[in-house]
Amino acid sequence: MTTETPQTEKGQISIHTENIFPIIKKFLYSDHEIFLRELVSNAVDATQKLRQLASFGEFGHELGELKVTISLDEEAKTITVSDNGIGMTADEVKKYINQIAFSGASDFLEKYKDKTDDKGQIIGHFGLGFYSAFMVASTVEIVTKSYREASESVRWVCDGSTEFELTTAERSERGTDIILHIAPDSEEFLNKDRIQHILDKYARFLPTTVEFDGKVVNNTTPIWTKSPSELTDEDYKTFYRELYPMSEEPLFWIHLNVDYPFNLTGILYFPRIKNELRFQREKIQLYSRQVFITDEVKDVVPDFLMMLHGVIDSPDIPLNVSRSFLQADSNVKKINGYITRKVADKLNDLFNADRKAFEEKFDDIGLFIKYGILSDDKFWEKAKNFVLLKNTAGEYATLDEYREKVQANQTDKNETVVMLYTSDRKQQDAYVESAVRRGYDVLLMDNVIDAHFINALEQKLEKVHFQRVDADTLDKIIDKGLNNESVLSEDDKTKLKEVFDQVLDNKMLNVSIEAQPTDELPVTITQPEFMRRMKDMSALSGEQSMYGNFPMMHNVVVNANHPLIGRILAETDGDAQKAMVKQVYDLALLSQNMLTGADLTAFVRRTVAQL
Repeated sequence: MTTETPQTEKGQISIHTENIFPIIKKFLYSDHEIFLRELVSNAVDATQKLRQLASFGEFGHELGELKVTISLDEEAKTITVSDNGIGMTADEVKKYINQIAFSGASDFLEKYKDKTDDKGQIIGHFGLGFYSAFMVASTVEIVTKSYREASESVRWVCDGSTEFELTTAERSERGTDIILHIAPDSEEFLNKDRIQHILDKYARFLPTTVEFDGKVVNNTTPIWTKSPSELTDEDYKTFYRELYPMSEEPLFWIHLNVDYPFNLTGILYFPRIKNELRFQREKIQLYSRQVFITDEVKDVVPDFLMMLHGVIDSPDIPLNVSRSFLQADSNVKKINGYITRKVADKLNDLFNADRKAFEEKFDDIGLFIKYGILSDDKFWEKAKNFVLLKNTAGEYATLDEYREKVQANQTDKNETVVMLYTSDRKQQDAYVESAVRRGYDVLLMDNVIDAHFINALEQKLEKVHFQRVDADTLDKIIDKGLNNESVLSEDDKTKLKEVFDQVLDNKMLNVSIEAQPTDELPVTITQPEFMRRMKDMSALSGEQSMYGNFPMMHNVVVNANHPLIGRILAETDGDAQKAMVKQVYDLALLSQNMLTGADLTAFVRRTVAQL
């Protein structure tokens, strides 16, 4: 039995304040284009409800093709969102539209809670979702006819005040039309391209067919809604190209699917990251039941996973939420932890299944893994088994494997394993070669976050210390408590230091005379590991710290056993001695790529003159 609709009925919308519409227009959403997402979502919801009623046996007719249509009339200045879904009776209009505090979806779920386990398919955004229309419209009409037998169609009109008008209408088919009479300050939306852009953004994966301008704008069954057993690798790659048409092919992917203690589906792709710290926060798209919510997912996805691409869909994340609400939501925290665990498990499986293939991918995913270790202790607990170190020979090893490899030769007098590394193979080549000649192994740590990663490993690993190959002379970097015998007396060392201090005349240079093998350079420039590392980390983080602003102190190590140093000490001509000191010092600068400008030009001229 249906309630007859009066020929004309007027009344006031049941709200708590007369100023609700100005609030809606200005503050309901920061971006007014959201109105179309809300109205289209409602329309899709109406078709999904009808589909479920049919599955309950409560709709005895043919469903036909369920769809939503958006129509634009630039001349009449209207946008119409139409569906052939469940529709509404006059009483339902009064309940769901006039009383903003009530929710049609909640009522629907309560009525049918014992008939379905698939409540997640009901979106149900009557109420404020519908009223987002007033952000762009001066007047809104609803023309609707319920699916119920013998129901009459009704027309509801509101001009943005708290008053409405409800009358009978001319509509023969079930469903609803929402007609927006666009306000003068929102006429930007009376543009076909603008509407198409909004639909491409928010409606591209809605579960009911959506048409605009005679074309279907959405894919109703995106691959994250399917079982992995139904999909091929090419399906995943094709979907990736659909999401990111300008990107390289992904390395691999994870298909997410969980229904307890929260509902979540999605696909996360591992892009080729290389040595770039790219926080492209728009790359992971968040959906709720195939309705696009946002591509700002930092509250849902751990920070280190922001480098991934893909889609996450969860009905347990409300559609209309602020970021602060997301941060406080318990389901969001659970989802965050679940995604972290799934990513770690996937990487561990790949490592164990095919070590060689994992090593081949590591240059692309190493940055991501290292950043995860820095960011998340739970990720570290799993990642410590598959994060790899790479040496200058291109060989990979796990943390345990590498420690086992070098500890016999690279343990200092304090029984600390010293892991040598270079952050720039070309610039520090002389230092690398010197270490290799001594039988040491040198790691390649040229990743943009390796300064932070090294720091983290020193805190997590017992009795392990990292030193860049140019941090000091090798005998001091790996101090085994042994001293090389010097060919110079202590008096000669004192004289030599005085000569270098006088010629170089730079307070930021700390000159020392040390006994080293004769095949080492006559002069070596080293940079204190601690200060250089702090300076590197400050530069990466963009922080202005005392290390970032403080000039770098350099150690100038003069090799007392090198024949050239003996010649400098024996030289009696002051100018000639000064020229020799300057030459060997410039050679040391050149080996560190620190000789530039006029100093480099002068060095070249001196060298040519001596030939």
